[in-house]
Amino acid sequence: MSHDQNTPWTVSLAAGGFAGAVEAGATVRLPHQSIPSSYPKQQQYPFEFAKTRVQLREQKGIPTPRNPFAVVAGVYRNEGLSALYKGCSALVVGSVAKDGIRFLSFDTIKETFKDPETGTLSPARNLAAGMCSGVVASIFAVTPTERMKTALIDDARNERRFTGNVQAVKLVLKEDGFLGLYRGFAGTTLKQAGATAFRMGTYNILKDYERVRDIPQTTLTNFANGSVAGIVTTLATQPFDTIKTRCQSARGATTVEAFRSVIADYGVRGFWKGTTMRLGRTVFSGGILFTTYEWAAAILNPLMRKQV
Repeated sequence: MSHDQNTPWTVSLAAGGFAGAVEAGATVRLPHQSIPSSYPKQQQYPFEFAKTRVQLREQKGIPTPRNPFAVVAGVYRNEGLSALYKGCSALVVGSVAKDGIRFLSFDTIKETFKDPETGTLSPARNLAAGMCSGVVASIFAVTPTERMKTALIDDARNERRFTGNVQAVKLVLKEDGFLGLYRGFAGTTLKQAGATAFRMGTYNILKDYERVRDIPQTTLTNFANGSVAGIVTTLATQPFDTIKTRCQSARGATTVEAFRSVIADYGVRGFWKGTTMRLGRTVFSGGILFTTYEWAAAILNPLMRKQV
């Protein structure tokens, strides 16, 4: 994350959205004709699909395997290759919107949180700025797109009422109104607030640490910092992700109902269901996201400032 002062909001939005697009394109692989090339790499979309399936309630008499490869292979065998990509487009669109808004809001909020004397952010203020930007991203992008992604994945294994993204959105709006797109808002917002706080905060804390010690900011260090931030974020926010997934199933559930169902099904350990599958994506995506943002911002900043 760039620490240049007075970064134009257009740079934050454009660089963040572009980074989100690159991250989504690099970590989501669209289906090919054979399963062997589609699922061995953990950063590919089937593992996001598998993570969501594992977090949803098990069908009676059909326990969900813990091994992500077994989940992917079972769905491919029983439902076909296309089933593994249910909700994929919603995830991609959400990634672009989420990261554009998240970087924009973080760059804006961190200016308010900076120490007026030093112009820097303490670790606590870094986390607070990230938390606030996560709430903004949840409201304007993450909750509705995550709701539709999860609903599509859940519907595909049960009722199969959804035939596509547009039809699914129309049906949700018809049955539940506009608020139907915000099922799981509390869990999603808690997850986003925590995830953005840890992701942005960890990345910036590492970057400040390296600057004090004159460690060059290269593509390698940016990628490494982003990957570490991805690990910290995943481990710290997995319970919120699990609750969010239960809330955003095809029929939906309240946050309290989702919490109780996880405890009833698996106990406290159930809140970390899907951690390995999520790590496979977030470690890789974190490195790509921040590396791309730094690169795009470095190109756009001089161009935008010349126009001011």
